[in-house]
Amino acid sequence: MLVGMTETGPESAPRTPAPTPLTPLAEDWERGLAIVAHPDDLEFGAAAAIARWTAQGKQITYVMVTSGEAGIDGLAPDRCREVREAEQVASARVVGVDEVEFLGLPDGVLEYGVPLRRTLAEVVRRHRPEIVVTGNFRDTWGGRNLNQADHIAVGRAVVDAVRDAGNRWVFAEQLTDGLEPWGGVREVWASGSPEAEHGVDTTATFAAGVASLEAHRAYIDGLGWADFDPAEFLEGGSRQAGQRLGTTYGAAFEVYPMGWGE
Repeated sequence: MLVGMTETGPESAPRTPAPTPLTPLAEDWERGLAIVAHPDDLEFGAAAAIARWTAQGKQITYVMVTSGEAGIDGLAPDRCREVREAEQVASARVVGVDEVEFLGLPDGVLEYGVPLRRTLAEVVRRHRPEIVVTGNFRDTWGGRNLNQADHIAVGRAVVDAVRDAGNRWVFAEQLTDGLEPWGGVREVWASGSPEAEHGVDTTATFAAGVASLEAHRAYIDGLGWADFDPAEFLEGGSRQAGQRLGTTYGAAFEVYPMGWGE
């Protein structure tokens, strides 16, 4: 028998399993809040989706827990803070976001716990969103690609703070001057999670997402990424998500439905 042949014909090459389809995200909402650890976190995957939603007329606010002041080795934190805040504001405008809030917590040493939950619960109560977007807070990006500690702390705190915000008796000291509990968050969406099962078509807004990342030029240069191409970087993940959606480009999210029972 010839090598590569069976009794019934040529040996079949092993088939690569088709990627699991992504379920389209719901888009019947009006107010969104994006809470992440650093300037640039949203631009490495979620910005094109945000551009899609603002083009639909949705109101989205950005909240940066830190100002990324420890992110550029060759720039002192006070100066770095100014640069990165300015870049984030410009980047947000590219995708139709006009409001960017900086909480000013220290970059690089965030800790998950009650103080962070308290801070973020107050933010949720003030902005009263229906959907909250955050970044991946799994231990890795998939495989052995470890996640960063601030991302993990903030994402975990976001999920808990959203629940805290709806409970009148948690952080009750915040409920003054008209501030009320807010239990109207339907879901938290974590961008870039390796466990993502949902997604959104970003074909029409992919270029806006690239431009939004390009606005972080001082940060990219500060990392020494001389040959870094934002379009090439974003295309890889966006095409993978798009394949799972049946579109050219997409953005993938892990969805956490919110409930209010203890």
